[in-house]
Amino acid sequence: MLEIRTDCRGSIWSHVRQKWLVETPEERVRQSYLAVLVNEYDFALEQIAEEESVTGRGAGQARADFLIWRSVQDRSDNRPALIVVECKSDNVTIQPEDYFQGDNYARREGAKFFVTHNTRETRYWRVRTDRRPGYLEEIEDIPHADATDKDIEDLIAKLKVFKEDEFADLLHQCHNIIRNREHLDPAAAFDEIAKVLFVKTHVERDLKAKRQRQNRFTVDYLRNLPGHDPLNLLFTDTKEAYRADEIFAATDRINLKPATGEEVVAKLERYNLSDTSEDVKGIAFERFLGRTFRGEIGQFFTPRPIVEFMVRMVDPQEGDVVCDPASGSGGFLIRFFELVREQVLADVDRQYREYVDSLSIEEMTENHARLLRAKHDELQATIDQSESDSRLWRLANRCIYGCDANDRMARTSKMNMIMHGDGHGGVHHHNGFINVNGIFEGRFDIILTNPPFGATVEPSDRITSSDVRISDEEYRRYVEWYGQAYKDAQASLQRHADDRVPIASLFELPKRGDGKRKLGRVKTEILFIERCLALLNPGGRLGIVLPEGIFNNPSLAYVREFCEDRAFIRAVVSLPQDTFYSAGASVKASLLFMQKFTKEEAADYAAKQQAAIDEVDAEHQREVESETARFREEIDAAKKAKDADRRKAAQIELRQYEKRMASMKAVKARRLLKERFDYPIFLYNAEHVGITATGEQDTCELYPDDMLGLPPGMDAGETALEQYRRFRSDAQAFIVASGGDG
Repeated sequence: MLEIRTDCRGSIWSHVRQKWLVETPEERVRQSYLAVLVNEYDFALEQIAEEESVTGRGAGQARADFLIWRSVQDRSDNRPALIVVECKSDNVTIQPEDYFQGDNYARREGAKFFVTHNTRETRYWRVRTDRRPGYLEEIEDIPHADATDKDIEDLIAKLKVFKEDEFADLLHQCHNIIRNREHLDPAAAFDEIAKVLFVKTHVERDLKAKRQRQNRFTVDYLRNLPGHDPLNLLFTDTKEAYRADEIFAATDRINLKPATGEEVVAKLERYNLSDTSEDVKGIAFERFLGRTFRGEIGQFFTPRPIVEFMVRMVDPQEGDVVCDPASGSGGFLIRFFELVREQVLADVDRQYREYVDSLSIEEMTENHARLLRAKHDELQATIDQSESDSRLWRLANRCIYGCDANDRMARTSKMNMIMHGDGHGGVHHHNGFINVNGIFEGRFDIILTNPPFGATVEPSDRITSSDVRISDEEYRRYVEWYGQAYKDAQASLQRHADDRVPIASLFELPKRGDGKRKLGRVKTEILFIERCLALLNPGGRLGIVLPEGIFNNPSLAYVREFCEDRAFIRAVVSLPQDTFYSAGASVKASLLFMQKFTKEEAADYAAKQQAAIDEVDAEHQREVESETARFREEIDAAKKAKDADRRKAAQIELRQYEKRMASMKAVKARRLLKERFDYPIFLYNAEHVGITATGEQDTCELYPDDMLGLPPGMDAGETALEQYRRFRSDAQAFIVASGGDG
């Protein structure tokens, strides 16, 4: 067993070079990975060269951290190495250029594989000599020291990192196996796949943590477990590991015959979910989800390009708190988590590099190394997600919230987030219109959502005690986390539950054009607009998918005015008719982006609104007084003449006149207000949004994406996102450059 050796002088022993080296953070990463190569892959030190010049380059240039030969004899015979390893400091995010550098070194050496590694991530790559330099093909692992030619061939053929479509297809095959063998409907069959995936993810993470050489969940692994039902034994262990999250009920089990369970495990066994890219897993899972539930619960699936665009439009930053009150499969929350995590890691990279530069190191000394180690450890502590109150812990545990009224989707969202690295603790199976845990009014910096279209909230939908039920322990915990605001929100909800008030009664929308409340059937998308604005704190940003009728239906003008009275309309992006076809929805939708007024902006708006109302009232005061007096005289005359019909007709005319005047004055006041509270709105009509009607990949004009590419005729920098950013930076210049008149 090779052990890492350090001494009190700040040195670390190189087993390959047989000498003490200055223990920098970078050197510590390198020597730690050497231990992995020897202890886990069984390579002999004699098979490994360290800091070795790559063939074809001059001395001191293009030095690989490690070259690994297939055998000692191969090295003696001066054959090309089998594997090239490139290590980076833990405080340096491995970038695409590092992958290309590894590929370049491996090609120069003639190696078949290369590895990019730091403690954050280890990725394995096959060198494709039949392709031009720069073509990268990621694989699941590198060969062990005792690998035969067949083992290497099998590794390349079977352990290839799955592409999104491949894994989505495989999940669909598993789905069909379960449906056919167990005679389950699509939703029930999906539940069983979700359980098996959950077990697989947990087992493979556990094996990886224990550094087991065999680190995949296979049929052989399953058969070596005790008992007649090992799959449910593992499911019980997995449930226990996530017991506090209540993802599954204590009585839930995997409802598959042992033979069916084994076949599903066999289908999945060549993919290691603990090592595979979180992004690839997520895309594949979401494609499978959309394909499986097309026309059934497809409403819970928002196409990935739409998610990516919307999240980037609201520009999340570290410290922002996000919520999706109709979270579905969790796409918005997951992408928020990923983008902010990237920002945090990039910031740590920046701090470390700046510190290195500040030392102006010409030759590394033990004192320099000591300073670098101290800075490295200090920065690592800030991003240790297992440590309470670290930057990534706060992101995963205090910044991400969501709920969904469908229990299957809430559970799926949690599991999806766990596969992506976490943030699942704030997701609940709960009605999105009702407060739960940390989800209450005035709390969020960002709301991102795709609410269900076409559904309705009925007058019989009331708040009940089950909507507020919470244990004393949970209540104390939430009060500790969220303070008095949570206590106030919970007390209000409790009063509503005691009175069993209709859910719709909590909202100002919808109402008739005359402003009167209407508590009949209410479209959910209308209530979600108000709910989202209420959840935002002052200055908070909203991105929401809405049916296009919200924007152009005359009967819904009051909804648009409700939004204008509370927030800036930042952008409206119209989507193609078929954007959501693959999710089983045919409605044409648009994306609405708003920013809630700050307290100062709300006060300014209210003052201008009242001034406009007062001005219009003053303009028509004489006319209204005169006409009202005339109608009153007519009513009085009818009373004196005891002509009931004439009196009634005059009263009706008066009410009609008052209604006409109120409507006319409201229109004039609104027009005047818009002139005095004027600001530009970004409008965009998209034709190519990264997905076709059948769910296939398409070009994308919404945001730059090398994988999707731009539609023909579009130059780089002309995507909707890039245009929006230029617009927000200087709207007038953007309008002039676009040929508008402002």
